Amino acid sequence: MNWHPKHCAVIGANGGIGAAFISHLLTNDSLESIHCCSRSGTSQFTNDKAINHILDYDNQESIAAAAAEIKGAGPLDLVIVATGLLHDEKGFGPEKSLRQLDSENLARAYHINAIGPALVAQSFLPLMNKDSKSVFAALSARVGSISDNNIGGWYGYRAAKAGLNQLLRTTSIEHARRWPESVVIGLHPGTVDTDLSKPFQRNVADGKLFTAEYATEEMLKVISGVTAADTGKVFAYDGKEVPA
Repeated sequence: MNWHPKHCAVIGANGGIGAAFISHLLTNDSLESIHCCSRSGTSQFTNDKAINHILDYDNQESIAAAAAEIKGAGPLDLVIVATGLLHDEKGFGPEKSLRQLDSENLARAYHINAIGPALVAQSFLPLMNKDSKSVFAALSARVGSISDNNIGGWYGYRAAKAGLNQLLRTTSIEHARRWPESVVIGLHPGTVDTDLSKPFQRNVADGKLFTAEYATEEMLKVISGVTAADTGKVFAYDGKEVPA
């Protein structure tokens, strides 16, 4: 990673991808602080640079409160939203057909995958560094691409990630007016061996099921390389732009 952020925040610190991001960032000697945000307010990290915060993704006031705690710690160079919902133990999961659509499940998919990151942006973007490059990155997915959708299915998740991409694009335009060196992007991590993907790993091509450590290392390379000209776009782990 050629760009070395000093102050960072990771939302979803206890998830597989969030924790892997934090592990990588802690290896940078230039890092001064990394704010680890989770519902529990705890994390696995005992490094003095890792500061834990409670952030309930379902609660707008909790997001704002976490941002208020972080505000005085120095301008943020990097914010990563490493959260998402594809299925749960209660039967919520991707739909295969229109017959399976349920209004509550569609709303939940959109709330977690699109509204949550937008509310984080609302509270955290004002904390970003104005004097040099800063990056706000949220985990998106290739299935959110409308032009790349050739097989259908996964209605709620696709729509939520497409909505997230539009929210990021719109946010990037407004944010650039006052933070001209800022970058707001979505990141497609590929298929990562975490709880989110476990029920769907059987059909993953050989060599395309990534460890969280590998996926986050590659995404940090993308983050390091983007410039203000890239704001509003979505990039895959390999640096290729995901079409809208």
